[in-house]
Amino acid sequence: MKLPLPGTPVRGSQTGKPIMALLDLLGRTWALGIVWNLHYAPCTFRELQNKCEDISPTLLNTRIRELIATAIVEKTSKGYALTSLGQELFELMKPMGTWSSFWATHLKENI
Repeated sequence: MKLPLPGTPVRGSQTGKPIMALLDLLGRTWALGIVWNLHYAPCTFRELQNKCEDISPTLLNTRIRELIATAIVEKTSKGYALTSLGQELFELMKPMGTWSSFWATHLKENI
């Protein structure tokens, strides 16, 4: 699968609008989970695999490569970590985590 980059055709946008490229990237299996798990602290490959509910090594390797190529994740002496851009992205995602807990409670009470 081709790396989604702004300015190139991506899912949902032939012109590659930046938001569509980001949504294409983050919509890939486990991309959001990797970002979410790395916000706590850097992780080795094995630690990240365990935190991602035993994602296959092949898929984890692919997603890590994509997230590194798009400046969201970097390899450090402590393992994989979010870059400053990755940290900014997480800060945008964090309110969705809070909202999702509210949503889950609402559904449990109303369904």
